[in-house]
Amino acid sequence: MRTEDLIKALDADARNKAMPLGLAWWLAVGVAVAVAAVVFFMTIGPRPDIMPAMHTMRFMSKFVFTLALTTSAFALIRALSTPGAASRRAKLWTLAAPALVVIAVILELFVVPEADWGRRLVGSNMMICMSFIPLIGIGPLAIFLGMLRYGAPTRPVLAGAVAGLFAGGLAATFYAAHCFDDSPLFVATWYTIAIAFLTALGALGGRFFVRW
Repeated sequence: MRTEDLIKALDADARNKAMPLGLAWWLAVGVAVAVAAVVFFMTIGPRPDIMPAMHTMRFMSKFVFTLALTTSAFALIRALSTPGAASRRAKLWTLAAPALVVIAVILELFVVPEADWGRRLVGSNMMICMSFIPLIGIGPLAIFLGMLRYGAPTRPVLAGAVAGLFAGGLAATFYAAHCFDDSPLFVATWYTIAIAFLTALGALGGRFFVRW
């Protein structure tokens, strides 16, 4: 069978599911958000001063980064789960969140004295960040990998990695409500490491559980 014929066959199979793939993805996202919320509120919960913190740009900027990552990863994983769907534009949009973080870090380096750079980078919740983002994201990752099996991705490892990126962005959004470290230096370092762990785990899941 030629590659083009195989892609068409997979696409037809995905379209003939009991539930349309697009609707199934939205349902999966709803379940994943609920799972992440339960884990978050049963473990660490939001920071006690979250209401006054919401009036500061530094605190709210974390959600700009994490939500940009989450939404762009969602768009990309939907494209990757559908054979033959165009994904180039969605891939480009995933650069938005890293670009925003880089800009924020550069601005902070200009504003903050050099003597404080190390303290802001290390923060006070480094280990909590690297522990709880994966903990909050592992359930959503499992759901997203299951959705990839429901679809028909032609690049399962890449799709699995994006599932991890999506789960990591979602988990980081919840964790940001708890985190007392609002520095872009901290976010760029430790959030990235924690999300990268889920991305690597998702790639492994794609390799072993999503391949066809």
